[in-house]
Amino acid sequence: MTRQRAQDTNVCGVAAAIAVIDGKWKTALLWLLETRPHRPSELRRGLPGLTEKVLTQALREMEEDGLVHREVHDELPLRTVYSLTDFGRDLSVALAPLSDWGHRRLDNLTGAGSAP
Repeated sequence: MTRQRAQDTNVCGVAAAIAVIDGKWKTALLWLLETRPHRPSELRRGLPGLTEKVLTQALREMEEDGLVHREVHDELPLRTVYSLTDFGRDLSVALAPLSDWGHRRLDNLTGAGSAP
């Protein structure tokens, strides 16, 4: 779903939610930011393979969607910190059951769990 489509009010609520977390890194960024605020360099270290360009783009989109708060501290060198907003925490809580389901699915795929 494109960013423009994510703003469409005539779309299913699940599709609207997925549009906000669409992409390889956004759910992982939510997961890291649940623990505490992070600087961009900390987020990159926590997610090997994430480029600076993609991190910046994802964080901007998440800020646009009201999920993260960007705080720039007026000191030299400038220090930027990202944290979850209340809306971002709400999304994180809403995703927890989906995460549990995903882990059960993975257990079933590896034979560690019983079939549904």
